[in-house]
Amino acid sequence: MKYGEITHSSHPQHKLRFEYAEVPFKCDGCKEVGIGSRFKCGICDYDLHRQCALPSVAPLRHQFYPKCAFQFLAQPPGDGPRYCNACERDVAGFVLHCYSCGFDLHPCCAALPPVIEAAASGGSVSSRGVRLYLYKKVSAECHRCGRKGRSWSYRSSCKKYNLHVACVMEMLVESWHEIYYGGGAKRGLMGVGGGGYGRIPSIKGWEKNHHRGKGKMKRCCEVAALAVQFIISAVLGDPTAMIAGIVGSFLSK
Repeated sequence: MKYGEITHSSHPQHKLRFEYAEVPFKCDGCKEVGIGSRFKCGICDYDLHRQCALPSVAPLRHQFYPKCAFQFLAQPPGDGPRYCNACERDVAGFVLHCYSCGFDLHPCCAALPPVIEAAASGGSVSSRGVRLYLYKKVSAECHRCGRKGRSWSYRSSCKKYNLHVACVMEMLVESWHEIYYGGGAKRGLMGVGGGGYGRIPSIKGWEKNHHRGKGKMKRCCEVAALAVQFIISAVLGDPTAMIAGIVGSFLSK
């Protein structure tokens, strides 16, 4: 689907133009980090995820909550703190809420694809990549935190790689926290001077379980890093977005 300019109720003074850039931004709707596709006001530096800018009018049905009907809200209901049932992060802005069950989902979390085909450039999933499936809960340990359960997870079809959606968000926050707060406002997140914004942290404990090596072991690490790249892009709201240098950041450890 092609997009151009839209008028949005959260920013009525200017139109928002659809653009794509592999530079992280903070969505002014859900208050979460994004990358890739967005609707942007160049005058006010106002950004919205595509999922936040163009929500479905009809209630959302999700495979993990078949009895729920999620309504899009501009702000969380009630006065108390709320958290996303997918990534376990706080809900601070736009949200999909089920009034019957009380569940909440960030718009981007609700749109996470059930299957990700993480194939290397020029290759097929069967020969040079991995297929990732989204689970509500898995019994395997997360490669980042080493714990089971917790939030939604992406797990490879070979069952070798597993990452909590919550852990992916924590990795991103830790990586960009210093840049964002050090640079001031949203421009800090964008990377003042063009540096630092594409840096992705390595998974703690990765070296212990997947040490560097030659041949099959090295290839195993490469495929795993590729899988993480696709997971991060999906969590940020655009499964097609590529984050430069992530494979190198994993293999350099």
